[in-house]
Amino acid sequence: MSRAHTRPKQPDLLRRQLLDCALRLVTEQGLGAVTVQAVAEAAGVTKGGLFHHFPSKRALIEAVFTELLDLFEAGIEAEMARDPEPRGRFTRAYVVATFADHGLGLGNPVFAKTLSLFDDPALVQTWSDWLGERTRRHAATDGGDWFETIRLAADGAWIARVCRVEGVAADPATLCRHLLALTRVADPAGT
Repeated sequence: MSRAHTRPKQPDLLRRQLLDCALRLVTEQGLGAVTVQAVAEAAGVTKGGLFHHFPSKRALIEAVFTELLDLFEAGIEAEMARDPEPRGRFTRAYVVATFADHGLGLGNPVFAKTLSLFDDPALVQTWSDWLGERTRRHAATDGGDWFETIRLAADGAWIARVCRVEGVAADPATLCRHLLALTRVADPAGT
């Protein structure tokens, strides 16, 4: 009898294990590596065991993406809690979370988030909805073109790093420091 058939029933633990295995595949090999077979094998369960928790590959991908957003948001929330200055707090936290190493090197959640977006229009919409809701929530302290430009610059710098774009001279720590400094100066356009 295989390990999958003798394991004690712990559905929450198994669901977490399946998500962790899928997340690891995404961060190490990209979204295309997430197959039902690969995740089931990595978790040591049958495909039927996986389908008990995620009725389709699509449901698994959406759960992984939600997990990535949750990790990213947790980083943002932790940074915001440490920042005593309201003006630009969300943007500073967004920049720090974008450049943070979440213990997965280049495979951190932001990396996986970025690559996943290019592959899946539904995930693009999920990201857009997530970010739109947060920018509305923080509009009083981080609204306007200035802070949006800084957040977009963080995204662009991250994509350049992930794609290893030639000509990007500054290291990520330097880029992060520069963007954080910009959140503390007045908007030169006055918007």
